[in-house]
Amino acid sequence: MRLAKYLAHAGVASRRSAETLIAAGRVTVDGQLVTDPARDVSEHSRVALDGRTLAGSEPRVLLALHKPVGVVSSARDTHGRPTVLDLVSAEGLRLYPVGRLDLDSSGLILLTNDGELANRLMHPRYEVPKTYRARLGGGPISRAELSALREGVELEDGPTAPARVRCVGDDEIELTIHEGRNRQVRRMCEAVGHPVLELVRTRFGPLSLGDLEPGAHRRLRQVEVERLRALSL
Repeated sequence: MRLAKYLAHAGVASRRSAETLIAAGRVTVDGQLVTDPARDVSEHSRVALDGRTLAGSEPRVLLALHKPVGVVSSARDTHGRPTVLDLVSAEGLRLYPVGRLDLDSSGLILLTNDGELANRLMHPRYEVPKTYRARLGGGPISRAELSALREGVELEDGPTAPARVRCVGDDEIELTIHEGRNRQVRRMCEAVGHPVLELVRTRFGPLSLGDLEPGAHRRLRQVEVERLRALSL
């Protein structure tokens, strides 16, 4: 097994982040500094990060969490704000979020120690769909504005890909995108003249938020994990 993959399976980070750790000279194998992420290691190799020997592969864990508004969707926050990891009992596992929701948004987010799966689910290549409910300001949304969202709108970092959009109320839409740009849904709606007042992610790939209360989480069933893996094959 390659060293970067070993670190990902040990729950240290995603494989891409593991490559950065290795290149930074923070990893040793059998007491020797290694900077090549492609270095082969075995289950008998003694791999250490920052001097701490890793115990090898952790049991794979994948959680669905309903992130509340005001909680940061990262493993840690330099400003001392609550993070998604504060809402779960990690039981010694190195969990980290898959994707992000901004501070003012709520909804479904995944937490895992499976770095390889996390990296694939976030990679644009696999176009994992994510669905949101957005309550909008600016009055009723017109057919022309809905068409613009469906076809793609021009943002400062380039045009968006086509999206699936439908009205679910006078001032509310459901929108599904495959991209993952920063605050993308909010920027798309603002581009057609409708600022987002409330935003909830209701689906991530085949997974639904369901009746999870804000702040609550559950462990995914094996069939759900397999459906997620199938998205990134």
